[in-house]
Formats: sequence, C-alpha cells, structure tokens
Amino acid sequence: MGIYREAADLLEELHISFEKRILSAHRTPDDLKSYVGEAEEKGVRVFIAIAGMSAALPGVIASLTTVPVIGVPVAGKSPLMGIDSLFSIVQMPPGVPVATVALNGGRNAALLAAEIIALSDSKLSQRVKSYREKLRKSVRDKDQKLQGQW
Repeated sequence: MGIYREAADLLEELHISFEKRILSAHRTPDDLKSYVGEAEEKGVRVFIAIAGMSAALPGVIASLTTVPVIGVPVAGKSPLMGIDSLFSIVQMPPGVPVATVALNGGRNAALLAAEIIALSDSKLSQRVKSYREKLRKSVRDKDQKLQGQW
C-alpha cells in the first residue's frame, strides 16, 4: 500500500476530512505558495507533506505558514534509500519546525495529525483513543495466539 494511501485510509477511518494535492517545492513553487495560503484561510489545521530525495516540500510549507507540518520522508530507490529525505526533513533551521515521522510513515503522520486536531475536538479525541485501543487489542490477540501455540 502506498504511503499516501495509508495516511488517507486512517484519516478516513477517523472521519477526518482532508484534501490531497500533488505539488512540488521545486517545480511548482507558485502553486504551492498559493495552495498553502488558501488552505490556511480555509482552516486547515495540519499539513502532511510526503517527500522524497531532497524532500524540500515539508520545509517550504512550514516556511509559508504557522500551521503544523508533518513531513513523511520517502525511502526511494536511490542508493541512499531515503536517508537523504529523512535528513532533509529532520534538519530544519531554528524557527521553522517540521514534525517528522519514520521513512514511509504515512499512517503515523495521519495519526499524529489526528492527535493534533483532537486537542480541540473531543469527539475526535475519543475516536483516536478507540483506534489506539484497537491497536493494543490486536497485539494482545497476537500474543495470546502465539502463547497458545507452545
């Protein structure tokens, strides 16, 4: 499953509306700047930026807004296997923070976005707590199944 799809699936499961765009910090900078401004005006509360190689996208978005930005580095096919993306996103200058999740961590980006939004949405907070409980139950069920095999 693709990185975007993992994020989108979890956002949908948690009933969080979202927009999806393909924009480039290098190839469509004017479009990116326009979109960030419009999104902020519409009340977007978190940006998730999935980026590979030089991975400038999350940092550029963060430079254009004070809305939280979550960067998802992509483990590409280059010899660096995504470490370049990770370093680009994680090494932001002081004053331009970007939260960073693991390589290809679309699901964690969506969950972090949900947790940020849930700070001011008690119904979403309950859905996030239920999701986390579902994860705990899944691990416990797997453990119990393993214990039954021995």
